[in-house]
Amino acid sequence: MQEYLHSQWQRVTRRRSFLKGLGIFTATAATTPILTLEGRAEHSKKRGRLPSGDVAILRFLAAAEILESDLWAQYAELGGVGPTTSDEEFKDFVGGNAAYTAALQNLDSDMPQYITDNTDDELSHAAFINAYLAAHGAQPVDLSSFRTLSGSTATGSTNKKRLTNLKALNIDTSFYTRYRSNRNPDLGATFTGPVTITHRQAIPINDADAANPNHIQAIANTAAFHFAFIEVGGSSLYPTMALKVTNLEVLRIVLSIGGVEIDHFALWHDKLGNAVSQPVAPLTDGNLTFPDLNAVPANQLELTQTNKILPEPCQFLHPSLPNCSIIRPISTPLNGAEAAVKGLTGNQLFNGQSNQFFETIARLAEEADEAERED
Repeated sequence: MQEYLHSQWQRVTRRRSFLKGLGIFTATAATTPILTLEGRAEHSKKRGRLPSGDVAILRFLAAAEILESDLWAQYAELGGVGPTTSDEEFKDFVGGNAAYTAALQNLDSDMPQYITDNTDDELSHAAFINAYLAAHGAQPVDLSSFRTLSGSTATGSTNKKRLTNLKALNIDTSFYTRYRSNRNPDLGATFTGPVTITHRQAIPINDADAANPNHIQAIANTAAFHFAFIEVGGSSLYPTMALKVTNLEVLRIVLSIGGVEIDHFALWHDKLGNAVSQPVAPLTDGNLTFPDLNAVPANQLELTQTNKILPEPCQFLHPSLPNCSIIRPISTPLNGAEAAVKGLTGNQLFNGQSNQFFETIARLAEEADEAERED
């Protein structure tokens, strides 16, 4: 009993330490009945019970997909092509924002279609994982009580309350360098991105943002980097979680959805290159500059060339082995569930959310990272 109590206390103090690292702490842990495992239903008539670690992994991934769906729905409302399915998120679609859409199309004429398709993907992932959990007697994830944030009021917005905030983002662009380098973060390498994006909006906040063509283009360019930033996280998160899965069907789910996340990153990695090359770049808007990354000496192009979108071979497993083109990172400390939450929090994606929201997400992340593959 003493060992059990000690382990439980360690979990509490670990979560508090994690929340302090995010700059958020509450004296008492929030309770969210919809997210507890104790209340799971008995075995489904059609499905068996899953290992507890697999449930924890799926619940965190469901939460991540719900959050992704929320931010992508905002992008789709303002810069997408409109509803392609009967998704609830699109029922109030009013036609997009013309100036924002045009700025996105300066990067690629198909951007509205890609944005809408990406949104549909994330909505389907969230719905599927939650339905799969329910089919196995596990509690689905419901974050609807945290839809409290105000989004854009620009033409095209449905003015719904949001889970995520796209109005003042810090975007870590180091992924751009990481995938062009022969070094591996799992082996201790660190990287600096080619563009510094701090406290910048990725959507028009109101119609005044469209009045300055330079400004609305900078907003679209910021969005392009944010698209890739979000999807590169999923590209690493799903393989990281797959290493912890026990049930083969759950492994199939994680690898299958993870493959789509990787596909998303490849798409956005390609498109953002048009934000940092001619004719769009160089572009300056206030304290933000998007340089032409192809306008550097030839011996420096390895880390900047915009059409080098496929992962360069890098160190893998051990420096003594040949370099290999891989997804990176996939270590729990660098890209497990807790690392993912820290990255999104540092992105200011949750700016304005409640302490209860952060406690809930922290709990889901901790339980997912603690999952271990069973024999």
